[in-house]
Amino acid sequence: MAPAGADTPVRFGIALVPATETLDRLRELARAADDAALDLVGIQDHPYQRRFLDTWSLIPALLAATERVSFFTDVANLPLRPPAVMAKAAATLDVLSAGRFELGLGAGGFPDVIASYGGPRRTPGESVEALEEAIEVIRLLWSGEPSVSFEGEHYRLDGARPGPRPAHPIGIWVGAFKPRMLRLVGRKADGWLPSLGVLTRDELRAGNAMIDAAAEKAGRDPGSIRRIINVQGVIGDQAAPSRSELPVGYLAGEPLAGSAAWWVETLAGFVDDGFDTLVFWPVDPSPDQVELLAGDVMPDLRRSG
Repeated sequence: MAPAGADTPVRFGIALVPATETLDRLRELARAADDAALDLVGIQDHPYQRRFLDTWSLIPALLAATERVSFFTDVANLPLRPPAVMAKAAATLDVLSAGRFELGLGAGGFPDVIASYGGPRRTPGESVEALEEAIEVIRLLWSGEPSVSFEGEHYRLDGARPGPRPAHPIGIWVGAFKPRMLRLVGRKADGWLPSLGVLTRDELRAGNAMIDAAAEKAGRDPGSIRRIINVQGVIGDQAAPSRSELPVGYLAGEPLAGSAAWWVETLAGFVDDGFDTLVFWPVDPSPDQVELLAGDVMPDLRRSG
């Protein structure tokens, strides 16, 4: 996808919970997003969640059922997915879909559950270090070089042979919430992928400022870093369920609810705060919500942007 910047149009997507019992609905929503000309569909990645399908197996099935919309991991669980193998999987999905895959990447937010599933138990500092190393490893394996090596504390390559090359420059969008990880986004990532509810509106603004400062310090253009926000809620007259009423897989914080005009105004505020990609997380995961987003919200936001 094109880098962020003043001339980059606002992009839109939906986020889906990969619950096993909703497979038919997931296909229906992915096709609705494709038909409605949305830009993105995000699928969260929690391998230890027994009620969820495997994200890296689900995405290719949904790519095969669609033609235009891109998919991204929202976000891939690094501790349970070796970065070298993840790089090959991501590049393969991109090749098979003719450039319709982006990589959301996270350090893993549930250390106890990750450890119970056989993953490493890392301190917060080690998680930042491992994620930074993983970005380096992934980019080396997308480089097209005949062989690559890397020596880190958490990951190593010794004459590894990259391939295949991605069909387009895949973005690495980092799910980051704390200062050290935000500074890493500014230094190394292609995008920032936070969620309203995990962070407040003020914290999101502060995060953008911190990323800008870190990018400038590293000699990067802050405008080259995409800003993607997950926002959950319901469009229309119905009231949103409370957070306690939502099934597993939804965000912290209460869902938003309002008319299409209210959503236009609300999402425009995030654009004003510096976010160029708006990912709607429907708490009523129905094609009607996708159609309302595409027909009644997106056009006004694109005109105002």
